[in-house]
Amino acid sequence: MNNLSGHTLNASQAGALPVNKVVRNTYTLLSMTLLFSALTAGASMALGLPHPGMLLTLAGYFGLLFATSKFRNSSLGLVFVFALTGFMGYTLGPILNSYLALPNGGQLVMTAMGGTGVIFLGLSAYALTSRKDFSFMGGFLMVGILVAFMAGLGAVFFEMPLLSLVVSAMFVLLMSGLILYETSQIIHGGERNYIMATVALYVSIFNLFTSLLHLLGAMQNND
Repeated sequence: MNNLSGHTLNASQAGALPVNKVVRNTYTLLSMTLLFSALTAGASMALGLPHPGMLLTLAGYFGLLFATSKFRNSSLGLVFVFALTGFMGYTLGPILNSYLALPNGGQLVMTAMGGTGVIFLGLSAYALTSRKDFSFMGGFLMVGILVAFMAGLGAVFFEMPLLSLVVSAMFVLLMSGLILYETSQIIHGGERNYIMATVALYVSIFNLFTSLLHLLGAMQNND
């Protein structure tokens, strides 16, 4: 009986090793990409670079995302991860400049940043400590993100500010759910590639921050 228990424990520990490695590598790479994205955003702000526009942003994002996914099992995957997050940081720079030009713009940006940090750390800690399986949310999140994305495009092309606010609120909820889902996938072995896990969490943080910023900016304008 003791030998059987020992073999079971060793098998359990052996199974946990790859998962722990993915968790460690994911959060290390995520920290590095967030820092790199912040640097490119800061450079974009300092140089006063214009926003590339929706079409170029979407083309750059999906193109770099495709390249990252294609080379996710090679060192080129790391290159494309930094290219993707750096590009997204560049697109964020002009957005931040526009908000900083508003009254109390600095406070607004810091509030959105703080809110993003609290939500991400809180949800990640909950998923990591509770070890609950949130894989059931996958289908709902996929459909929800697709609907919100299409609604967001409609809000831009048809100039519907109210719909744009609704989309931002939807993205706050959806990205929060995606953080829970992706963290659960990592700790339960559903996601074994730390590059793709990093991309999913980075995109969640990026969209969560910009959505909170949009909502807080709208609230300030109403005041």
